[in-house]
Amino acid sequence: MAAAMGTMPTIGMRLDAMIDQIDNLSSPQLYGIIVAATVGLCVVLLGTGSSNLDLQHNTTAKDNLLKKPAAVPKGRQPKWHIFKWINYLAVVAFLWSVCTFCLNASHYLHHESQGVLVQFLVGWSVFLLYFFGFFGVSFIHEDISNDETTASSRQPSSSKNATKQLHKAAPSAPVCSDPASFKVAASSHASTDIKELADEEIAELVLSNKVKDHELEKRLDPFRAVAVRRLAANRKLSTVLPDNKTNVLDKLPATPSLDYARVHGANCEIVVGYVPLPVGLVGPLTLNGETVYVPMATTEGCLVASTNRGAKAITQGGGAQARIIRDGITRAPCVRMGSAMEAADLKMWCEEPENFDMLKRAFESTTSFGKLLACHPTVAGKNVYLRLVCFSGDAMGMNMVSKGSLAVIELLQKEFSSLQLVALSGNMCTDKKAAATNWLQGRGKSVVVEAVISKEIVLTTLKTTVAALVHTNTHKNLIGSAMAGSLGGFNAHASNIVTAIFLATGQDPAQNVESSNCITLMEETEEGDLWISCTMPSIEVGTVGGGTSLEAQAACLEAIGCKGGGNTPGENSKKLATVVAAATMAGELSLLAALAANTLVQAHMTHNRKSNVTRTNICDESFK
Repeated sequence: MAAAMGTMPTIGMRLDAMIDQIDNLSSPQLYGIIVAATVGLCVVLLGTGSSNLDLQHNTTAKDNLLKKPAAVPKGRQPKWHIFKWINYLAVVAFLWSVCTFCLNASHYLHHESQGVLVQFLVGWSVFLLYFFGFFGVSFIHEDISNDETTASSRQPSSSKNATKQLHKAAPSAPVCSDPASFKVAASSHASTDIKELADEEIAELVLSNKVKDHELEKRLDPFRAVAVRRLAANRKLSTVLPDNKTNVLDKLPATPSLDYARVHGANCEIVVGYVPLPVGLVGPLTLNGETVYVPMATTEGCLVASTNRGAKAITQGGGAQARIIRDGITRAPCVRMGSAMEAADLKMWCEEPENFDMLKRAFESTTSFGKLLACHPTVAGKNVYLRLVCFSGDAMGMNMVSKGSLAVIELLQKEFSSLQLVALSGNMCTDKKAAATNWLQGRGKSVVVEAVISKEIVLTTLKTTVAALVHTNTHKNLIGSAMAGSLGGFNAHASNIVTAIFLATGQDPAQNVESSNCITLMEETEEGDLWISCTMPSIEVGTVGGGTSLEAQAACLEAIGCKGGGNTPGENSKKLATVVAAATMAGELSLLAALAANTLVQAHMTHNRKSNVTRTNICDESFK
């Protein structure tokens, strides 16, 4: 065995034999091998980072888009196309020097002066340092890309499963509450043209966040962008609505069309056409443990984007909580008595419990759902204003309460012979006018909504600080409105959001006057986080009747998840009211953040001043 081991070559012996073989090679062969190995190594190393330099000659447009997008640092970017041509020049110069040396290797190696050889070695060293420098950049690029795409890489590979995972169960894990959602999304500006893809394929890219939905108009024509966005939005809505409906927005027109048969006798007279309004979709917004999307019809640039940013911050913070604290639509007939004393007698008569029961029976004899909740008489000389409060189920209730009020007047005329009806509406209702009675006693749905948002989210998503937000809200919404003598206007722009949702969902847009009554409050918690609430005492909404019967508006209600009558009377209209309040709070949050950071004018001047020159939209930041 020892003899056998003695005959086996050792590692040192093998290395000596290898060196002997190398010594037998000619100088051109030896240096050719060394240079070839070096060039090959550099090509391999440089290949790892080529995607960051747009060296994509061997991939198709579709393959390129289906890869993870590379992270693009914030701020002004280097002119990478210049580096590409420098790289080409460096590679050509390196290969030229190698070929020159190989062809004359014997001459350079045996030259009396070794300066030429030193020049070659120094030049190659510079080239190698340059190439290895780009190799290091590729390492950094990969680290950034991996960090940015960690959350999305966990999604299932199949498109169907990926859609179902868009939103987790809201009660336990509100959407966007994942810390990964705080990070700036990877850029979707791929160098290839997505116009070559089918609409369904582009929608998949939108759902997987590889193409931003608000960038579709820049990368497609506007008509096709809307079609693609509807496909993606329908898929999103199918994950949060019952029965996994996949065509919720199909009846929301995207091309000029309107069913005038539905309009006739219900919504408008002497019809000559209709005015198209663009509808944007805000969300996801976590509200009362559920994920909702909010359609908004508006022509004001930045409104949807800003509200969307506020919704993102609220959802990242765990979502909003909202409650209905009062529910009753009002009508206040004005009646005139023979004297002021008779007017006083009528007031006291109506306030007796047994007499109110008589009024209640008369009122409710005219409706299946309406319930008379209260009667508040107000005397002014011979005049009495009977403010009747009615629960109206899922209807907004103006027709219901008006019809019931007539029955109440007929009963009172039997009890008081001198009573004369002046007007079915005596303006103490108060409908479509600013009034303290709505601010204090409420009308329609009275809603309070709140949320707590961490200081980190305020900084990363809203681009400001908690202290700055609280300071701005106090001096603008509270002190400023008080100095102006505002009535129910202790807010930044509640009417903006209320009106946009009203137009989209078929509500009476004139009732935005009282429905926009809102006080926005902000405080800094002991932990340094932001607490925000909006109290809105008179939101007047319904999910049946009026404009809600039109197909487009019904589609928007269905997108929210409150179309038609609820399983219990009033269920859907109450949900709509809480959605209006929560969206209003989102809009308040984003606008106040813009004011606190002094970016409002810059955003609007960019977003609302179109030009024929392609430009970057500042409001894009609101979608990130």
